[in-house]
Amino acid sequence: MTIERSILLVVGIVVLGSVLLAVYQNINWLWLTGLMGAHLIQASFTGMCPVVMALKRMGLPSRPAFG
Repeated sequence: MTIERSILLVVGIVVLGSVLLAVYQNINWLWLTGLMGAHLIQASFTGMCPVVMALKRMGLPSRPAFG
């Protein structure tokens, strides 16, 4: 598993988890989905993502995710 694929997995789990929590628990969980979207936009401009930093510290290799 590479950093690029791991980040896709983490984002997918957070988004699906927050949607399921919003459906079955409380609609306010959708704020988490919104925050995740805002963070993805911010990370695309700044290149700074705490999850990627943590995955690098875990020693995951980095390769292009697609191709």
